[in-house]
Amino acid sequence: MTITIDRPAPAVRDPRQLVPAEVFARLVRRVAKDEQLPQQLAERIMDQALAFLLTCAANPTAGLSPSALVDIGWHTFILHTSDYADFCGRTAGRFMHHNPTDGDTPLNASVLEATVAAMRDVGVPVDADLWRPGPADCSQCHAGCHDSPA
Repeated sequence: MTITIDRPAPAVRDPRQLVPAEVFARLVRRVAKDEQLPQQLAERIMDQALAFLLTCAANPTAGLSPSALVDIGWHTFILHTSDYADFCGRTAGRFMHHNPTDGDTPLNASVLEATVAAMRDVGVPVDADLWRPGPADCSQCHAGCHDSPA
């Protein structure tokens, strides 16, 4: 499978640089509290959620999907609507919607593998342990959304 980058992604060695430090800390606290996880794991989840979202911004038509753990970070970020909208505008030039599949289109391991490959192509770090579980039941905006690419 070949991944085509539709929008150049900024060079990022540390996805945490994509948001202000206080935003990252707030998101990590929320993940740790809501999911009853150690802070270190919550930090890794948010790090990978930001890396995933940057990858989605660079590949809006690729149909990428987060792992179940990374999806926790995406859900948490969306709850902070102002920060999330600002992030989307800066990284994607548009709002990136979260679209549950509702079981209509089950995601499989190849989607997760393609997502990790796209992340590597974009140049963001991949925390392989967080991408081992099966994909979450959601994806970036797919054909049919009101703002899907043509």
